[in-house]
Amino acid sequence: MADCQGATTNTSTNPTHPINKPLFLIAVTLIQLVQSIPLGAGINTGLFIAAALSGPSSSSSSSSHTSASGGAWITASYPLTQGTFVLIGGRLGAVYGHKTILAAGALWWVVWALAGGYATDLVSMCLMRGLCGMGGGLMTPNVVALIGVNFPPGRVRNLGMALFGAAAPVGAAGGSLVAAVVVQLAGWRWLFFMLGLLGAVVYGIAFAVVPGDEPVDANGIVDYAGAYFGVGGLTLFNFVWNQAPVVGWGEPYQIVLLLVSVLHFAAFWYWETRVAGEPILPFNIWKSPSFGILMITIFFSYMSLGIFFWYMNVYMQTIRGDSLIQTGVQYLPLTIVGAINSFFAAWLVPRVRLQLIIGTGCFAMVVINVLLATIPADITYWVMAFPAMLVSAFTIDLITTSAQIIASNTVAMKHQGVAGSLVGTLLSYGMSTGLGFAGTVEMHTSEHGVNLLRGYHSAAYLAVGMSGCALLLCFFIQIPRDTIEGWVVDDMPAAERR
Repeated sequence: MADCQGATTNTSTNPTHPINKPLFLIAVTLIQLVQSIPLGAGINTGLFIAAALSGPSSSSSSSSHTSASGGAWITASYPLTQGTFVLIGGRLGAVYGHKTILAAGALWWVVWALAGGYATDLVSMCLMRGLCGMGGGLMTPNVVALIGVNFPPGRVRNLGMALFGAAAPVGAAGGSLVAAVVVQLAGWRWLFFMLGLLGAVVYGIAFAVVPGDEPVDANGIVDYAGAYFGVGGLTLFNFVWNQAPVVGWGEPYQIVLLLVSVLHFAAFWYWETRVAGEPILPFNIWKSPSFGILMITIFFSYMSLGIFFWYMNVYMQTIRGDSLIQTGVQYLPLTIVGAINSFFAAWLVPRVRLQLIIGTGCFAMVVINVLLATIPADITYWVMAFPAMLVSAFTIDLITTSAQIIASNTVAMKHQGVAGSLVGTLLSYGMSTGLGFAGTVEMHTSEHGVNLLRGYHSAAYLAVGMSGCALLLCFFIQIPRDTIEGWVVDDMPAAERR
């Protein structure tokens, strides 16, 4: 993190690519907002869509368990592929141009968002959402990279990262409410048709506003072998854990696929460190002080956050009996306060040690999961659920915004996409993987769906443990305040170095 301690005073953007700053920031914010909607929509409507696609069941308890498992898969499928393909998306942008890959990801996203409306069963629904998530995985790191490439480290870049960070909770939580209204009033298929049309309009306008960019590593190569090992390992590992609550660990293919995923991870490490000429994930970025600990910390925190959102949602719908719209409305504290907190985090980064900012977010994570783990069945929303939703706004926003700023300022211009992809992978993949772990705990503690609340509480206690580990790791993060203002010399555009 030596780069964070000294910098040039040059604060201009890259003169090779003229840019209208306000329009650019609005465009990239809207891209992130729209592509975050499927996450919140999946959390709120997953149970409903799973029940609609599952058909009648002979047993009410069996039907409830099947819908819950299917709903969790519907929820997890989008962030699973979004998180895994973020890994390759950043590198593709560096080689072929960030705007080019952004456009390709947007087109892919729109096609599969629309296709979701034609799903006929749980498998096809999860497949459509997973394919849509791939588009999000290509867009996210390149949006971050475009901010990092077009704005030097400093106040404007921090503002861009804050807007990007604010769009995630607004899109997810706001999408939860919008999705509920559409599903309850028009039917679940119209949710996907609406998403596809919305994406086509917003991405099309944004594409016209975002300036063209030259590849920052045009002579580089894409490490497709490393991408296969990385994406394959992440996908298989996540699949196994999210499938475990559905079929249990008695199925032989579960153990086989788990071993295959571990072998993929080992192959990825070996290939990237010993063979690849231009690795998809340069391991030298891990040499910065505390960077590895920081990444582990935010991964644990994101896993616990995914558990909180899903189980708070199913608690409201299955235990309290709230409608989809009621559930969506109850997420509004996260939407409103979360948007504000992203700017607060950007303001804090140059003034407060990262350790304290991340630690505050992790402490808030512990608090919300303790509230969920102890919430009774017969209690008003305002006593425990509302405080949990309010405090949850101090989790993802503080952690994500500050982590994106630090990661972006740590690496060279050519690695902006990689920095964006790393944090994006941890966010989406962590939330999806956490659901798999929690689902296994719930399955073994809910008495086969007879005692749902006990299963939800047990899953929340797992999240308490994860967020507690993240909080403890914060004490070992030693990263100074980020005071960079302007490009470091090696990253200045050639015209400015003369």
